[in-house]
Amino acid sequence: MTDKKQPTDNISRRNVLKLGAGAAAVGGAPMFFTRHAYGADFLNNPGDSGTVTLGFNVPQSGAYADEGADELRAYKLAVKHLNGEGDGGMMNTFKPSALTGEGILGKKVEYVTGDTQTKSDAARASAKRMIEKDKALMITGGSSSGVAIAVQGLCQEAGVIFMAGLTHSNDTTGKDKKANGFRHFFNAYMSGAALGPVLEKAYGNNRNAYHLTADYTWGYTTQESVQTSTEAIGWETAQNVLTPVGAGDFSQYITPVLNSGADTLILNHYGKDMVNSLTQAIQFGLRDKQVDGNDFVIIVPLYSRLMAQGAGDAVKGIFGSTNWHWSLPDEGSQAFVKSFGQEYGFPPSQAAHTCYVQTLLYADACERAGTFEPCQVGAALEGFKFDGMGNGPTEYRAEDHQCFKDVLVVKGKENPSSQFDLLEVVEVTPRSQVEYPVDHPMFAGGDLGTCNNGA
Repeated sequence: MTDKKQPTDNISRRNVLKLGAGAAAVGGAPMFFTRHAYGADFLNNPGDSGTVTLGFNVPQSGAYADEGADELRAYKLAVKHLNGEGDGGMMNTFKPSALTGEGILGKKVEYVTGDTQTKSDAARASAKRMIEKDKALMITGGSSSGVAIAVQGLCQEAGVIFMAGLTHSNDTTGKDKKANGFRHFFNAYMSGAALGPVLEKAYGNNRNAYHLTADYTWGYTTQESVQTSTEAIGWETAQNVLTPVGAGDFSQYITPVLNSGADTLILNHYGKDMVNSLTQAIQFGLRDKQVDGNDFVIIVPLYSRLMAQGAGDAVKGIFGSTNWHWSLPDEGSQAFVKSFGQEYGFPPSQAAHTCYVQTLLYADACERAGTFEPCQVGAALEGFKFDGMGNGPTEYRAEDHQCFKDVLVVKGKENPSSQFDLLEVVEVTPRSQVEYPVDHPMFAGGDLGTCNNGA
């Protein structure tokens, strides 16, 4: 495993082969809009090189930096396993699999990293640099749907595969879907569909919900999805207030909730924003409040172990959904937890899980396609059905490149046994309950388009 990151620059660089005059980009156009310098039929063809480079683009700063740090840990572990080092992790449980433990197509896997800063412009800039300077064949990562959508668009233009990291907005595989982009993570619609029946059972049909919503694509689609599912069980929606990402202090948004008549606060926040807004809501006494005979409740639609750890006691009893949890008893989950724990000393987050899985899925698609050519790799992923990756039987739907699988509803534990044992899985919602047609209104308006090889 080789990490080429240089501490003086958030984006590491590879030494690039010196090209002859005939390799110059025509008319000064960006390299990824011209035929590749090596004369191959796809961008960044590694040719006879003994190595292949992947680009890991994660938030190393900003509101989602904790998630990014765990993503990078998982990526490094995936590279280690692909190169035949360590115990192999999920490579031992993933099926069907063409992985060999000898890199990808016999080439040793190397990687470069970038800092998205949890900002779309910064993420595009780092991804572009990894493609142009580092010759990355695949870009993956991100913990913000705004970032994921921006980088997915860039990868479509450039002609490389984008294996999305943690992105939960409906738009990623909805109106902003791209042929070169693939998402393993679940989405906001799935969260709403999974949470609705659980919330009805726990709190009944007579509720009035106040939403605080992150002001970008993920927040919008999460709020819409959860509102739709809660109104379907009889709840009313008092108000929806948009909040800036990285606000830090949410007191000005929480104070109006106290006198709103609402008996439920839904925090459509993620990362440190969720930690701060939830903690402040508890400090304001909302959990101890009663409204018209109802105990006040707080809901966090998208949970993670890292967020629960950051919020501490504030998560006790609070429902949410998650893509995966380290306590799952299946063989694949436990293989990953064991490998990750041995490497880093603590269990992985859902962000780490999806990023590890995406790396293996890309490598396996290359092996099955017998090439790194993006369009053939993409074709190998489309409609691919697999198991042993911790979510049960899973399918990469060909029509929108969205993975369909079971979804977890979790709740903050009242009596955790450790600093990591903060969430309990209260229901495994079957795929059939969270699946939707490609032309569902929440996902309308997008066109997958055609794959781009960057040639």
